[in-house]
Amino acid sequence: MALPPLPPHLQARRDFLRKVALGAALFAVPGAFADALTRTPRQTEGPFYPDHLPLDTDNDLIILNNSATPALGAVTWLSGRILDEHGDPVRNALVEIWQADNNGAYIHTKSVNANHRDQNFQGFGRFLTGSSGEYVFRTIRPVAYPGRTPHIHLAVRLKGKKELITQCYIKGHELNEKDGVYMGIKDLKQRESVSLDFKPLPNSAAGELAARWDVVLGFTPAG
Repeated sequence: MALPPLPPHLQARRDFLRKVALGAALFAVPGAFADALTRTPRQTEGPFYPDHLPLDTDNDLIILNNSATPALGAVTWLSGRILDEHGDPVRNALVEIWQADNNGAYIHTKSVNANHRDQNFQGFGRFLTGSSGEYVFRTIRPVAYPGRTPHIHLAVRLKGKKELITQCYIKGHELNEKDGVYMGIKDLKQRESVSLDFKPLPNSAAGELAARWDVVLGFTPAG
């Protein structure tokens, strides 16, 4: 007996993860493109790293636990690799992301606009890299809130220690040049490295987006 077809959003997730796996295989060559690497700049953690982590901390920020109601916002697949200074993939890196919801509120008790927080948005997620250094999150396209251009925070933990804290941005967004954190990246190559294209995901009936971000550490982790 043939299995029933997957719902569109689950099929889109399966297709995307298959493409991620194929992309990881292409970039699994040690030291590939190392000469072209730009070290990812360190940036502030900000005041809104969750003061109480959600019970659900997986890499799908759109669906909280087993809720049938997805978060509001433009669904975005954020993926890439964690690389060392030589361009080699970093295994067993715990990648964390956190960001404001579609209303500009974080999962933090002192967040701006906290009274209007989207209760269906996880707001924080984690992913442990494998041998390819690849990570992937399903989240929303970041939105602006007072004082900041749209951005997503990212931290890389190795053996429990935060080795890098940084942020990514929407390439060409009109508020970028007014944002002190973004403009504080003085090296133009580094600034460009955290400015991402949020492009339509091919064949997504739900109009999902995708953004690719390779994060380069400024050192080679000890074995």
